[in-house]
Amino acid sequence: MQLFGCIIECMTPDMNDIFKALADPCRRELLDRLTEENGQSLGALCKRMSISRQGVTKHLGILEEANLVVTVWRGREKLHYLNPAPIQQIHQRWLGKFEPGRLQSLANLKSALEDE
Repeated sequence: MQLFGCIIECMTPDMNDIFKALADPCRRELLDRLTEENGQSLGALCKRMSISRQGVTKHLGILEEANLVVTVWRGREKLHYLNPAPIQQIHQRWLGKFEPGRLQSLANLKSALEDE
């Protein structure tokens, strides 16, 4: 049983890799595109991006390393899918500790202070 836990732990990307992947606006845009329409090819993703095909490929590689994107081959076509599990882990670890009521109160306070 301990070996199984080690395998799962080794397969789980480092949280630093996830945050690093999420830090770049192009990678966040790619994740947004996959949220809108999951299972897109590289060509389909490139059509809506303002960077080169090589740039999209590089960013997708970083997202794959962080396990935020998984790929499936369909014939000769490689499809990219969003994997929301790492983002859920971030939410559980840091954001889930706060109650929704407290978060809403902080948001209301922020809005009130910004309006003044």
